[in-house]
Amino acid sequence: MVEGAPDPVLVLGGRSEIGLEVADRLVRAGARTVVLAARRAGDLVAESARLTALGATVETVEFDADDLPSHGPLLAGLVARHGPLDVVVAFGVLGDQARAERDVDHALAVVHTDFVAQVSVLSHLASLLRPLRGGRLVVFSSIAGARVRRANYVYGSAKAGLDGFASGLADALHGSGVRLLLVRPGFVVGRMTTGMSPAPLASTPVEVADAVADGLAAGREVVWVPGALRALAAAMTLTPRALWRRAPR
Repeated sequence: MVEGAPDPVLVLGGRSEIGLEVADRLVRAGARTVVLAARRAGDLVAESARLTALGATVETVEFDADDLPSHGPLLAGLVARHGPLDVVVAFGVLGDQARAERDVDHALAVVHTDFVAQVSVLSHLASLLRPLRGGRLVVFSSIAGARVRRANYVYGSAKAGLDGFASGLADALHGSGVRLLLVRPGFVVGRMTTGMSPAPLASTPVEVADAVADGLAAGREVVWVPGALRALAAAMTLTPRALWRRAPR
């Protein structure tokens, strides 16, 4: 259980399986208001009903991760109304690596959503929450960013950038009252990976959310899901490049 969950919970990526699972746990821990932010926010009926059934008051707001100018006003308005937040940054795209290698615009779109848009959101949130000396940010990196592989280097490089940015931001926020939990899952079996064969040490959205809840309750700064990925990531950094470039997905 996540003790002392701030209220409300803001899920940026209101349709995200992982984001909704985390919100579920925060509501069970005591949060009574959840804000689901996504495109076509009016269609978040099932997502809202799930959390309402747990006793939460659910608000939906329009959020386009790629519309950078909209981030500041949206987040400022939410913080002005609700104060410190538990923010789950749960948007992102996997993209198509093969397409990205021949379509520059697609490669840029993946990096824009998975890195640039996240930098925008996190920078605004840090500026808004620092003066309030409260709030928690949950940021999802990936094992793909630990060492970028040929098989998914566009997505992996975006995650590597996000991981570095979030790590530095967490250090910059130290002592401010704002906490950042960096989550590094492996392959997650869910909508985003439909049709793909699970990689070793795969997890589910439920397992990732459980790890996030435990990490928040313990005040951790980094969580690997599953925990064995920490050792795998260390081994990856030591693998000779001649072998690494032949690595499968």
